[in-house]
Amino acid sequence: MKYINAQDVLPEELLKKLQEYADGKYLYIPRKEANHKAWGEKSGIKRYLKIRNNEIYEKYINGTTVYELTQTYYLSEKSIRRIIGEQKRLIS
Repeated sequence: MKYINAQDVLPEELLKKLQEYADGKYLYIPRKEANHKAWGEKSGIKRYLKIRNNEIYEKYINGTTVYELTQTYYLSEKSIRRIIGEQKRLIS
């Protein structure tokens, strides 16, 4: 996230009021609920992981071993088993 100077975006009256509470401090202003994006939506990682996890499950049900999947995807056996379990639950 890029910081911007409050002087550049806030009216002088509001800036002075904020300085009474947080003079010289950094503030985080949360997004409005209607503008909130879920984790991974902006970067696309959520979509990527969904595709990857589907791929892992497909390979598993087609005979690829858990060990082979750990080597292909650089994940632990525990992670591969968790992904397989999650995919099974989603399908049934």
